[in-house]
Amino acid sequence: MTALPDPDVQAEFYEGVALKRLIAFLIDGVLIFALAALAVPFTAFLGLFMWPALYLMVGFVYRVATLSNGSATLGMRFCGIELREYDGARLDGGSALLHTVGFTVSMAVPVLQVISILLMLTTARGQGLTDHMLGTVMLKRRA
Repeated sequence: MTALPDPDVQAEFYEGVALKRLIAFLIDGVLIFALAALAVPFTAFLGLFMWPALYLMVGFVYRVATLSNGSATLGMRFCGIELREYDGARLDGGSALLHTVGFTVSMAVPVLQVISILLMLTTARGQGLTDHMLGTVMLKRRA
């Protein structure tokens, strides 16, 4: 039994979430880019030579911090969606860390990202690969 809305009975919680996830992903990417660019001078400009690592680290910290503080990144909040645990609770620090690790691994392995996208588009709750593994679900905030 789960405390999450049933996608057959309460479909309004899941309608349009896949598109909102994509928009949130793009917004978060721009924000992470800006934060990483702001960090470059504080690395004595060495961050320019290690840009992929700097972007990855800033993105990782950004995602863990925002997910553990409100169960949504800033992009997700802008789009009106949030992640919920299997029992309906918001993500805590540990869950946010695990979700971010899963997201990072799936982004690093393209076939996993393709599987995740296909799952988001074809499953009743629109869960990605990491969501399936952790039992998390992306919902509209005001359904």
